[in-house]
Amino acid sequence: MSLLDRIRSPRDLDSLTEVQLVQLAAEIRDFLIANVSKTGGHLGPNLGVVELTIAIHRVFDSPKDPIVFDTGHQAYVHKLLTGRQDFSRLRQRGGLAGYPQRQESVHDIVESSHASSSLSWADGISRAFTVTGQTGRHVVAVVGDGALTGGMTWEALNNITDDNDRNLVIVVNDNGRSYAPTIGGMARFLNGVRTQKTYRDLYLKSRKAADRFGSPSSALYRGMRGALHGFLSRVTGNEQLYSNLDIKYIGPINGHDVVAMEEALRQAKNYGAPVIVHAITQKGRGYQPALDDEADQFHAVGQIDPSTGVPVAPTDTTPSWPSVFADELLALAEHNPRLVAITAAMERSVGLHKLAERYPSRVHDVGIAEQHAVTSAAGLAYGGLHPVVALYATFVNRAFDQALMDVALHHAGVTFVLPSSGVTGPDGPSHHGMWDLALLQLIPGIRLAAPRDAARLREELAEAVVVEDGPTVVRFPKGSVGEDLPALRRLDDGVDVLRESAQKDVLFVGVGAFARLALGAAELLEAQGIGATVVDPRWVVPIPRSIVDLSAEYRIVISLEDGIRVGGIGTRLRQDLRAEGIDTAVDELGLPDDFIGHASRDQILEDAGLTAQRIARDVVEQVLGSKVPRARAAEDTDTGALRS
Repeated sequence: MSLLDRIRSPRDLDSLTEVQLVQLAAEIRDFLIANVSKTGGHLGPNLGVVELTIAIHRVFDSPKDPIVFDTGHQAYVHKLLTGRQDFSRLRQRGGLAGYPQRQESVHDIVESSHASSSLSWADGISRAFTVTGQTGRHVVAVVGDGALTGGMTWEALNNITDDNDRNLVIVVNDNGRSYAPTIGGMARFLNGVRTQKTYRDLYLKSRKAADRFGSPSSALYRGMRGALHGFLSRVTGNEQLYSNLDIKYIGPINGHDVVAMEEALRQAKNYGAPVIVHAITQKGRGYQPALDDEADQFHAVGQIDPSTGVPVAPTDTTPSWPSVFADELLALAEHNPRLVAITAAMERSVGLHKLAERYPSRVHDVGIAEQHAVTSAAGLAYGGLHPVVALYATFVNRAFDQALMDVALHHAGVTFVLPSSGVTGPDGPSHHGMWDLALLQLIPGIRLAAPRDAARLREELAEAVVVEDGPTVVRFPKGSVGEDLPALRRLDDGVDVLRESAQKDVLFVGVGAFARLALGAAELLEAQGIGATVVDPRWVVPIPRSIVDLSAEYRIVISLEDGIRVGGIGTRLRQDLRAEGIDTAVDELGLPDDFIGHASRDQILEDAGLTAQRIARDVVEQVLGSKVPRARAAEDTDTGALRS
């Protein structure tokens, strides 16, 4: 039996020797490479925190001592050490989540994996422990260095220093990267610490000197290291950053030395006040394909060959939504020198890398600081530029106030591009981009586009970046674009008619990628003698006038959107119809107002009733009064199941 097989709870680590801890770390890396290569997931970050996580669980007593991960994609090792070693369905329905999840284990504290929030969580938890007399409990926040680029971490640090009578340990996992290399002043400071020749020379010489002494080497090395720590800190300036914050600093520590990490963590634990432990780690540690990946060191992978790191699935030749955006933005920028772009630590993921390669001075990566990105964009617009702010749809939630008060109120010409909108699948509730439609349409004067295919993405992006009197939004889903869906005709206000029936029973308003879903449902209905017309608004906010007028001609209007149906585009359409005195029935179909777990996109849409079969069956019941059994209609893909 391997050492990892014997670990069922963190306390099983207590009896392991130093040699066994090294062996366990190697087994964990082998396990992660073998298992994540089968399912896909966040590989590089977890390979980098193996020894660090082992040390935390040996020093602290989870869950009595809560451990908060920022972000949660670095918690795979934590899952293994807390008894969750079945990774066969990682990030799949019924399997382990890719982030901490409370329903999985009492050891998981914070589920949201929007970065830079952990120190605020830790501040609140530690204050509560102090107020309620739980003085024997510690709180540990494991913060990736990329999270330190987010403003919330500094707001939290400012408040943590306000009351030092707390057992709070902040572990900075410093690998120089979040998704990509970490940027900004904090990154430059930490790089200076990490690469300081004086520190490195003394550190390595002390290690080599200790190795010459045989069995007492570990104790001697720890003693030498402790004696040198104060001198090293003065030489490298490590404590300068935190001195004015009045937080004790320990480090930098080799994050892959379990003994050194344990020693530092025990010192922090015994200090009786907030402490920062600065650990230097290597993303992708122990796996050469990850280390050779200059883009993101295998931050997240699909299914790969574990021996080579090469994807095993056939290469999808269909372009992805971000790749279409990347090409079109570059083409627009070549003809418009006023176009610039901003992102929050996700340049390649959102599709800004091509523009950055061609015009590096026109792309600004602000780190994990969405609020700053948006208000900065308002300033760029005031200065005469047209900024494109590219963020995953789930992360624009963080910058709503800035979009409202700094961009819209000031009529700033800023374009928001939101990849990964709607259902994103295996990353779970914190990463579905399902709130943007309902949230952003509240902003006065906003214009919001949802392209259904690559051709419309190019069109609508070009239309968006010439608007100079207010915010525009272009949002699109995750994955491949698929084939273009040509229109039968385009109405005067830009609405595309994709399918038209002389028999005016149902008008489908398909938002963005859901235009395909509307066409599928319309085809099924046509086979039942029910006339269905499908339109794509292209620009869904404000509601185009032609859709309001068309709605008066049909028995039922059905809106389809890959956002929450509460307060979504369908709700706005219903309100506009009522304002015009049009009493056509409106069904607003979208995602439930709930936190949706991790599963495949198709599984989630089926659960929500957002399949062509389910939609058509429900329409049959409304139009013809059919009473089709729900179980049969949900399972039968034959249109015969829809007959009345």
